[in-house]
Amino acid sequence: MAQTYDHGGGVRSLQVPIPGNPLGHTLVYVVDTDRGPVLVDTGWDDPASWDTLAEGLVACGTAPEEIHGVVITHHHPDHHGLSGRVREASGAWIAMHAADAAIVRRTRATRPERWFSYMAAKLTAAGAPDAHVAPLRAARRPGTLPGFSPAAPDREIVPGELLALPGRRLRAIWTPGHTPGHVCLHLEEEHPARLPGHGRLFSGDHLLPEITPHIGLYEDPDDNGGPPARAYSSVGEVTDPLGDYLASLERVARLAPAEVLPAHQHTFTDAPARVRELLTHHESRLTDLQALLAEPLTPWQLAERMEWNRPWGQIPYGSRNIAIAEAEAHLRRLVKLGRAEAVAGSEPVTYVAV
Repeated sequence: MAQTYDHGGGVRSLQVPIPGNPLGHTLVYVVDTDRGPVLVDTGWDDPASWDTLAEGLVACGTAPEEIHGVVITHHHPDHHGLSGRVREASGAWIAMHAADAAIVRRTRATRPERWFSYMAAKLTAAGAPDAHVAPLRAARRPGTLPGFSPAAPDREIVPGELLALPGRRLRAIWTPGHTPGHVCLHLEEEHPARLPGHGRLFSGDHLLPEITPHIGLYEDPDDNGGPPARAYSSVGEVTDPLGDYLASLERVARLAPAEVLPAHQHTFTDAPARVRELLTHHESRLTDLQALLAEPLTPWQLAERMEWNRPWGQIPYGSRNIAIAEAEAHLRRLVKLGRAEAVAGSEPVTYVAV
């Protein structure tokens, strides 16, 4: 049975399970509009998750075929996965920021083996051992990773603009970092319980009450030709996801919403206080990593030495790939701040504190 909750003011939520993931579920929000219900995110593309979504919508007083539109905070499969099925059932439109929509289009156009080849090249350049890279070189089956055929959005979320939701004031706030096109959605309406602050914020994965979202890399395979030979040597030259995230956090803090409705865990208040905690966390992490770089390290070696929620030897294979991207994002930030630099001529590339 789907867990649902009425947040008041024509906003409800339901929990859609994420198979085999410690997060447990995605919170999908149902927002009433004058044209029918609109969803904020949809959950993971899995038969049991779809059944839970459908049951939850009925419990919320609607049904999949009655959905008017779907607003996606970001392209990850635990948020965008079921969007296509919702559209098939209802004819609903799907809206997404242009940067994440571009990733969806590239994903749909890229053969799975191309992604595996690209990932293998990046990990090799990061100093990953052959034993870790070998399974990616051998992978050829589309089912090995989720999200290879995400639904193409048909509307663009434009930062700063109100979404076309009749009877509601929902403004898009661009918050890159977790993904390049992540958006939070500011419901510019008085809080139904009159909590102090400015409306309510659907925060996606940008601002969560107890955990820090993954900040990795933005790159994807290019449209033609192979992956860059030294994908990890371009640190600080192309994108700075962590820098984007930290700036986005401050943007959200200035909104001072009365309540935050995140995509995982639970709702909470005092967004500025949570933002301060996250800014402090990342500054402490950067300082710790700079200390580790007293000796030259590859991104893989840095990830091995970083503090995670469990020892490196206990981190599963897929999570290690995510950890490498997280280490890389922090490296990029250190390089951009002038606190670390690449060691000239190193292969694979290593970094050292400045």
